[in-house]
Amino acid sequence: MQTSAVGNKNKRVRALTARAPVPLSHGFTLLELLVVVAIIAIATVGVSFALRDAQATQLEREAQRLAALLESARAQSRSSGVPVSWTALAGGFRFDGVAPGALPERWLTESTQVRGSPTLQLGPEPIIGRQEVVLETSTLPQRSLRIATDGLRPFAVSTPDSQ
Repeated sequence: MQTSAVGNKNKRVRALTARAPVPLSHGFTLLELLVVVAIIAIATVGVSFALRDAQATQLEREAQRLAALLESARAQSRSSGVPVSWTALAGGFRFDGVAPGALPERWLTESTQVRGSPTLQLGPEPIIGRQEVVLETSTLPQRSLRIATDGLRPFAVSTPDSQ
């Protein structure tokens, strides 16, 4: 059995401390790289949804707004018994048969236009004939939306080639 004197270390302790220091690892592990790539992919998806085509979104907003206005005028016509019609004009539209100023008469954007010059009859009968109007925007001429009813259901927005 060995005895230790002051300042004397055990051989085992001396052997452990005599080893070369462990070098620090350089670079990234595969897991760290995969986490970074996943974060970048999620951020890219978020940005692509945020930067959706503004003109197409504006046209959809106009179409939804017009469908709601047509339904509102249709309900007013049924409740009052007064015939109501909608006419497309240059730069806007007009509702005949409702109180002046009761419904808007302008598009939200000046680039919105109606294909052709349709007039829609909105009531007062609860069942009206099949009617439709097609909206376009001058900034995106290849894109258009159809607002239509079969006479029973409310006005709905769709693409021109869908039924």
